[in-house]
Amino acid sequence: MSTTEARTLTDGVPADAADLLRRMWEIRHFENEVMSLFSKNLVRGSTHLCQGQEAVSVGVCWDLRHSDQMTCTYRGHGAVLAKGAPLDGSFGEILGREIGLCGGKGGSMHLTDLSVGALGSNAIVGAHLPISVGSALSAQVQGRDDVSVAIFGDGSTNIGAFHESLNMASIWKLPVVFVIENNQYGEYSPIASTTPIPQLVRRADAYGMPGVLVDGNDVVAVRAVMHDAVARARRGEGPTLIEASTYRQAGHSRSDPGAYRPEGELEHWLTLDPIPRLADAMVSFGVATRELVSDIETSAHADVLAALDRALASPTPDNSLRSKDVFA
Repeated sequence: MSTTEARTLTDGVPADAADLLRRMWEIRHFENEVMSLFSKNLVRGSTHLCQGQEAVSVGVCWDLRHSDQMTCTYRGHGAVLAKGAPLDGSFGEILGREIGLCGGKGGSMHLTDLSVGALGSNAIVGAHLPISVGSALSAQVQGRDDVSVAIFGDGSTNIGAFHESLNMASIWKLPVVFVIENNQYGEYSPIASTTPIPQLVRRADAYGMPGVLVDGNDVVAVRAVMHDAVARARRGEGPTLIEASTYRQAGHSRSDPGAYRPEGELEHWLTLDPIPRLADAMVSFGVATRELVSDIETSAHADVLAALDRALASPTPDNSLRSKDVFA
């Protein structure tokens, strides 16, 4: 069943569902290993994990070309991996090793791999939206049909750069897709305490662009709405705002136990975990057995561990490289 036929997991699963499942498992195990590395004091600085949000990263990036460019937040490990960055280079960057995507000098919040169109995760809330607008403008001016994508959290919709970026993109009909990864919290604040409207996608109306609300824990649904938005952008019809409703299963950062969450909320969202939802659908529609989906997880985990071993075997950057790649 193709992407256009299956709009949600209740409709069916695409022919490459096993690949989608594997990529989500890779991201989940990658994040779990980063959590373990942090507890062993092997990660310099903090790190922000995305367990539970894998369907957004994979659904958004799956059908993008390498020439399409993507920016994301500091909770961006999953998005960068979904765009095609290697596991070992991503581990290496977080661990500060030479094998890292940026030579081990950027760290967890600055993963960048230009070879696959990952322009970088950003530590400053909302700072990357103008970067994606600039990327889209570049494609438009040069006559390329490449698309730019910005993935950002619900808190970014209250930042000035959000409004400026959407306004400019709409006026110039730039080929950019804005994706709100709404995990229900801006750091420690529930969205209702910071934003007066329940559906952030309604803000699309103010900028004259389509706004689409999607179940962010349904990878098939996310992929389908992205397919439409990207096609629209490539046709020169301008930007789209997508709101993907999801949930982060871990705290905001590694020092956050998430004690502010209401009783039962985490347990509810765990029943909507995007990975078992896809696996169950694959079995339900007869495209996989329980044994096969289990094998997919096992294989993905093995690849993650092998990549981690390669990263750990890589040395730290030599001091002579401190000023290399520094602008000023």
